[in-house]
Amino acid sequence: MKRRTFCIGCLIIAISPALPAISAEPIRATLYKSPQCTCCEGYAAYLRSNGFEVEVKPTNDLNQISERAGVPAKYQGCHTMFVDGYVVDGHVPVEVVRKLLSERPPVAGVTLPGMPTGSPGMSGKKTKAFVIYAVTKDGKEPTVYTRV
Repeated sequence: MKRRTFCIGCLIIAISPALPAISAEPIRATLYKSPQCTCCEGYAAYLRSNGFEVEVKPTNDLNQISERAGVPAKYQGCHTMFVDGYVVDGHVPVEVVRKLLSERPPVAGVTLPGMPTGSPGMSGKKTKAFVIYAVTKDGKEPTVYTRV
């Protein structure tokens, strides 16, 4: 039995550098959503399962919150989230949010307009690439940030 414990310990030590680092601090975010919307809760759960600490705030002023954050009406998503100084509007995949936070571009944030089928928190199968737009701080037309 002692030999087995020793071998398992050696194996853990040998593979531990290959294991992904676990962040001690979750990424904190505040997500504003319509009180009637249920897909937003799915999106919040998706973020939580990926290391985010999400506070969900139901509101009837979602359009105004998005517009004040710089997201034009035709680019708005289903909900508006604020994370580390950026706005993230709609069902933006977590890898894009992480990219935004690591690159720290000089933008107000990113948005995935509408409620695309198969996006995080939405049902159905993804049928095409999602176009994520960068929202500017100066009110200019958003530009493509990435496609996923």
